[in-house]
Amino acid sequence: QVELVESGGGLVQEGGSLRLSCAASGSRFSIYDVGWYRQAPGKQRDLVALISSSGSTRYADSVKGRFTISRDNAKNTVLLQMNILKPEDTAVYYCNANRLARVYNYWGQGTQVTVSS
Repeated sequence: QVELVESGGGLVQEGGSLRLSCAASGSRFSIYDVGWYRQAPGKQRDLVALISSSGSTRYADSVKGRFTISRDNAKNTVLLQMNILKPEDTAVYYCNANRLARVYNYWGQGTQVTVSS
């Protein structure tokens, strides 16, 4: 069992930065793939960035070059550094941890990010 708690969201002006944190409780967090997803009102939840248990990363095209995902397994934490924010980045951001083809699949409660123009 893994519990995830996101933090770091807020209101920022266009061009600004935020750093989201996903803190995990439970054992063996390092063996999970962890992703950040976002969901804007009326839209589906989409993958923003993913970091695998081995440390490889993948990003949505819309955030490449602006967002960076990283993990610190010693602290059971995954970070999402978001730079050059745009109004279209406004959404609720969710942390997800999964393994074994999502046989084990956990979500956090989400954190709101609002980018004003």
